[in-house]
Amino acid sequence: MNLYYWKRNSSSQQDRIPLRVVRAEPELSPLEKAYLNAVDCGDYASVKQALEEAEIYFKININCVDSLGRTALLIAIENENLDIIQLLLSYNVYVGDALLHAIRRGVVGAVELLLNHKKPSKEKKVPQIWGDRQFSYFTPDITPIILAAHTNNYEIIKMLLQMGVSVPKPHGVRCKCLECSSNSDADSLRNSRSRLNLYRALACPSLIALSSEDPILAAFQLSWELLELSKMEIEFKSEYEELSHQCKRFAKDLLDQTRSSHELEMILNFRDDITLLNQENSNDLARLKLAIKYHQKEFVAQPNCQQLLAARWYGEFPSWRKRHWAVKLLTSICIGLLFPILCLCYLVAPKSRCGLFIRKPFIKFICHTASYLTFLCLLLMASQHMMFTDKCNEGPAPTIVEWMILPWILGFVWTEIKQMWNDGLQDYIDDWWNLMDFVMNSLYLATIALRIVAYVKYRGKKCRDDWEMFHPTLVAEALFAIANIFSSLRLISLFTANSHLGPLQISLGRMLLDILKFLFIFCLVLLAFANGLNQLYFYYQTRAFSTFFETLQSLFWSVFGLVGLHVTNVTANHKFTNFVGATMFGTYNVISLVVLLNMLIAMMNNSYQQIFDHADIEWKFARTKLWISYFEEGGTLPSPFNIIPSPKSIWYFIKWTKKHIYRRTTSKRRERDSAIGKQNSENIQINNQYQEVMRHLIKRYVAATIRHAKTEEGLTEENFKELKQDISSFRYDVLGLMKEKGSFLKEDKSSNKESNLKHANHSPNNSTASNGQQKGKLISKNIHSSSSCDRSAARYHLASEASFEYELPVGNTTKHLLKTVDEGAGTEQLPGRAAEIGQQRDQRVERLEELSSATTSHEPSTEGAPPETHPKHHNTAAM
Repeated sequence: MNLYYWKRNSSSQQDRIPLRVVRAEPELSPLEKAYLNAVDCGDYASVKQALEEAEIYFKININCVDSLGRTALLIAIENENLDIIQLLLSYNVYVGDALLHAIRRGVVGAVELLLNHKKPSKEKKVPQIWGDRQFSYFTPDITPIILAAHTNNYEIIKMLLQMGVSVPKPHGVRCKCLECSSNSDADSLRNSRSRLNLYRALACPSLIALSSEDPILAAFQLSWELLELSKMEIEFKSEYEELSHQCKRFAKDLLDQTRSSHELEMILNFRDDITLLNQENSNDLARLKLAIKYHQKEFVAQPNCQQLLAARWYGEFPSWRKRHWAVKLLTSICIGLLFPILCLCYLVAPKSRCGLFIRKPFIKFICHTASYLTFLCLLLMASQHMMFTDKCNEGPAPTIVEWMILPWILGFVWTEIKQMWNDGLQDYIDDWWNLMDFVMNSLYLATIALRIVAYVKYRGKKCRDDWEMFHPTLVAEALFAIANIFSSLRLISLFTANSHLGPLQISLGRMLLDILKFLFIFCLVLLAFANGLNQLYFYYQTRAFSTFFETLQSLFWSVFGLVGLHVTNVTANHKFTNFVGATMFGTYNVISLVVLLNMLIAMMNNSYQQIFDHADIEWKFARTKLWISYFEEGGTLPSPFNIIPSPKSIWYFIKWTKKHIYRRTTSKRRERDSAIGKQNSENIQINNQYQEVMRHLIKRYVAATIRHAKTEEGLTEENFKELKQDISSFRYDVLGLMKEKGSFLKEDKSSNKESNLKHANHSPNNSTASNGQQKGKLISKNIHSSSSCDRSAARYHLASEASFEYELPVGNTTKHLLKTVDEGAGTEQLPGRAAEIGQQRDQRVERLEELSSATTSHEPSTEGAPPETHPKHHNTAAM
């Protein structure tokens, strides 16, 4: 080993890196280290003594900072020692950002003490070298309310809101105001981080519940805004998406707390933009429609909400789900076959029993489905040409089947016009099925227009092979064929009503988006290779690559194996050209088949897996959108009966004309004013009821959240730190109490020594008992005035003192004395009991001495005399 160290020490210094402290910081004095250590250990007495000495002698700086940048107040906050925090604040230590640290740690008591603490006018400051480091824990945009919202601490947020705090209003990403422009130009990262911190605070469930009059609406709007921000700020996309999901989950959790149908209907039917002229039932499921608009899938798919919707959907058949599938099928077929009769009854008498029956959502759905199936049957008949038509007629007249199809097409067009008028253009475009209906109806209308043009312009007969390429009849037949495909595929939207076919339909729609993404890359690869192959084979006039369009077709069909490798051969003996062409063609097939096609399969598999993981939520959300469309008041009659003017529609038209054209008389104005006043009072009552229900929901939500946090919370490192701090504080409290009791016993011992010595020779036993009882009474009185923890420590201390005072074995005697007290003896009997044990020991010693003197025959002077007792024993007995 010596040789090893000698070799290392004798090595050259060139291969060593000298190390030193580059950024040296001022060291703490021993007294300051002891002061911070006492705060960390929870030694209240030492901390108080250090603070008192600092005020008198100025030996330490009470705002000194340790190596981690923590003052004594921050250490006490981390240890959650409220007594020391209150002590430090009473001596006006530097507070700084201690409130933020207390909020971050979640110490409610410390937050309350800091909020109630009044800072002195001349507050002591920490050294500047430590000030920057201390404030570096939090950025300047972090305020107490923002930090409390980040921690989602309900009690602290409520405490801060009661003091009237506020948060800045966030600006939009596209905001071009002077403040946003200057902040972005100065520091774009800080500006983005500040916006993220602000939105993280606004998305706090506790803050929304406490500060918003309508928490559900606030959660809807904020989640939608955060989702839009995630698309703008791609760098923080995951953070904004998580905050958006947090708002959605909060709205859903609030709905979980509903306990009755009344509360549920009050939440789902409430409208935030109530006007004074609302018509009856205009707010039916208004909040649910708003949730669908903001894509709140968890809220819509919540079980309570779905139960209410199912009850309304199967209104006439409350036990529909309990029936056998054969009975369900037979009932649906019967209603579907009777839909023309039901529609005629509704046209004649809308308020009759049959008219009210067809207005039910489930019956309306069956009638609309039966009508659409009838339309598809007519399309099938038209495509099979069951009616004889002349193939050489350039402008044929419509057949009977085509005349029957026409009313359905007009009914579909009228339905789409009404839906666009009621929902608005933006909401209409957002639904992809509406776009599909628009394309389908446009194709049918274009087909009708072209057939009319062909009928008017071409009335003769001519062989079809001799017709021009873009003949109106040919174009009309092509458009009609495409429209038939869309009409058949439109039936897929009805699959949403079924629990088995619904998730598959949603997965199909998601896969179409993946196919569109794939086609963009595939078209780029297709165009690249088509350009190269067309350039290479242009001079050889090959059939597959002669023109650019022919090249595109050949490459597209080669993906499906319909084009062979022989198309790359040329008639001339140009082997190099053949090799280059074959290589390009093979490379295209490898990229398209091996790379792109497998990428498409992976994308579609990923989309299907996402839908499968959330199949229940996705399907219930899509089904709710289908149900809501049939809950509306209008649109009762399906095509083609909806194009027939009914008495009800005529009456509504007359009322609308009378309302907007003719002027109101004075009596009508009075009636209108009274109706407005009545409606206003009803709206106020509804609003009060809604606020009362929302108050109950928030209370239940907070209670459920606290219970869940307690059940989910396990043993963590913080728990062990708190336990260690409590034990340390208890240790120093016990030590302080033992010091106080020790000084008390010493004073009592010195005062009683003289009286005990005077009466020791007269009555040692009586004096011992009386002294022990007096001392025990004094000590017992002091013990019972202490806390439970202090009493147990004091009892052990008294037993030890009594054992030591009478020179007894401390361990066993102390246990015996404690057992005596636990069995029922009073604390005041401890000294007396110790004296009895000491007297018994002295008697045993005296007996042993007598026996020893009797056995020693060479000392006759001592024979028969009582043995001399050691003075120490007499003093012990006397005491």
